[in-house]
Formats: sequence, structure tokens, C-alpha cells
Amino acid sequence: MLPAGLDAERIKALPLAKKKRLLELLKAKRAIKAQKLFFSLYQDKDTIWDGPALLGGLIAEGQTLYRRELYPKHLEFFEVGATHRERCAMCANRVGKTFGMGGYEMTCHLTGLYPPWWKGRRFSHPVSAWAAGKTNETTRDIVQFTLLGSVKDTTSRKIVDGRGVIPGKLLGQPTWKQGVANLVDTIPVKHVSGGWSELGIKSYQQGRGSFEGTGKHAIWMDEEPPEEIYGECLIRTATTHGLVWLTFTPLEGLSKVVLSFLPADQRPEGM
Repeated sequence: MLPAGLDAERIKALPLAKKKRLLELLKAKRAIKAQKLFFSLYQDKDTIWDGPALLGGLIAEGQTLYRRELYPKHLEFFEVGATHRERCAMCANRVGKTFGMGGYEMTCHLTGLYPPWWKGRRFSHPVSAWAAGKTNETTRDIVQFTLLGSVKDTTSRKIVDGRGVIPGKLLGQPTWKQGVANLVDTIPVKHVSGGWSELGIKSYQQGRGSFEGTGKHAIWMDEEPPEEIYGECLIRTATTHGLVWLTFTPLEGLSKVVLSFLPADQRPEGM
């Protein structure tokens, strides 16, 4: 998208040095826009995404980001967080449960940037949180990528590019998991109060022991967890009266975790 007042003919007439400078400015503008996806989601009206493609093509340049009212189930999921510590979005594939539900809510809690329409749980202070997935690789490629964007190597250190749901300018320097390429261990996230939230990235593959430790305010589990790990996460949020929410497609059938969220009248007889 060209700046106001400039069309192709006017750009063609510019000296070469000014053309190069204009190109640099446009690249910088797109880089900033790429780190602000969060602010374009769940708006009052349909909007057109005028930034670059993000999240592996999930968000395309020129794509329509539909108005909030078209996502009633997503909004209901957020809202019941005000009254329920445990929630589950048990959905089909490709309905936005990872990006539009789990990732969006985690961003709200980590940053304190709750939109005006938000009716769910709010934290007025920085939080300690976990986001978890099934294996080290899927956690890195789905959960971490959704929240933080891609991993980049600079001349001095390895960073994330901030092109995920969490606004890039709010991300601090990550620490990295040993033995797994490019998997974040923890990363600070700037909170509107002026302090820093801390996000830990975990996978069920690391075992129940890795989910032991101090209390957490928020835990998002993308993909169905083993029962013992889910139980450990409930313990971690007990003293903080924190939140645990799950987003997954029930590929494991009627597991104990699935059954715990099904109303009694929807369970098979004897279960």
C-alpha cells in the first residue's frame, strides 16, 4: 500500500535516492504492521489486513478479518472464563481454536490489553503463564509460532520475530530449551501495568514432572493433554485461582479428559 498522495507515476518521477528511501520506509512500516495483528482481531466491523502474510499463510495480505459478531462461540468461550476456572473448546479442525481462541486469550492475559468488549476474566497485574502442546516439535511449530512468530538468528543472539498474536514490541529476550532446536523455554512479555509477565512454553512430551513447580495464573493447553498432566496444571492454578483452558479436536475418543467436560446426558451409559 502506497502512502497517501503518492501514486505509481509520482514514484517513477522521484530521484533514485528518494525511491530507495521510500522503499526502506515502506518495508519498515510493513514490519511494524506485522507485529500488530492482535489489534486487528475481533473488531466491530470487517477490516482488510493490509500487512504482510503471517502465521504460515493463515493470515494473507488483503484478507478480510471478519467482525466480532460472527464469532459467537469464541466470545462465549472468553466470557465464561469470568465464572469458570476450567474451560474446553472441543472443536473440529480449522475453526480458529488455536489462533483465535487459545492464542488470543493468552495474549490478553499476558499483556493486560483487554479489548473494551471483553467480558471474561481479567488480571490487573503481570501473570505467570504456560502454553503447552503435545510434542516438543508441535509445540514449537504451532503454539510457539502462533504466539511469538518465527525464530531468527541475528549477529549477536537468537530471537523471535514477534509476528504472532502477541505484539512483537512487547516481547523480551527469550531463553531457550536445551536439546530441542529453536524451542523457547521462557519469554518475558510487557504488561500494561509496567511490569513483565512470564510465559513458559511446555510440551506433554516432557512429562508430568516438568509441570510441577510454582503457581500459575494462566495455562493454555493446545491439543488434549494426558490426564495426569491436566491434573498437575489444575494444582498449579489452585492457589492463584488461575485459569486453565484447553483447545483441541478429540482425536483420542472418550478419554477421561474429554468425559470430564461432557454433560452427564451426553456421556455413554456407564461412563
